[in-house]
Amino acid sequence: MGIVRSKIKLSNPREDKLHPVEIICIVDTGVTYLCIPESVALQLNLEEIQKRDVVLANGHVTKVPYVGPVKVEFENRICFTGAMVMGDTVLLGAIPMEDMDLIVHPKLLKLSVHPERPIVPGGRTCVKGNTSKYERGINIFLQNKIPLLLALTSKSGI
Repeated sequence: MGIVRSKIKLSNPREDKLHPVEIICIVDTGVTYLCIPESVALQLNLEEIQKRDVVLANGHVTKVPYVGPVKVEFENRICFTGAMVMGDTVLLGAIPMEDMDLIVHPKLLKLSVHPERPIVPGGRTCVKGNTSKYERGINIFLQNKIPLLLALTSKSGI
């Protein structure tokens, strides 16, 4: 797969008077967070929240500033997130992409909104009645095994 690039808009939701920054980012599903250069953090007047450890592509671990909040916009989607300040290009990672319900088209080298939910973003949650097959399987297993375990422990005196 080649490098996927996309135009996004970044802004500081605490600073309404600052203009948003429109920028071409690299879309990287292997990156967890939004990563921005120091120049973007300064332009948006983003506050450092803490230092965080990051593992670089070469395997080295280093501490970088974690800033925020950052408002990220892509087409009709928005999310609010923090950002790692590092490098010289903006990287859009998995967390903001998931939050905005975006998908990467590897063949087209394109970022887009989820085609099954083009108007309103969606996602998976663990709300009662809306559980995954895995969670339903675990619940069925536990419902069947717990009475058996209780019966066995009461008979054995455990």
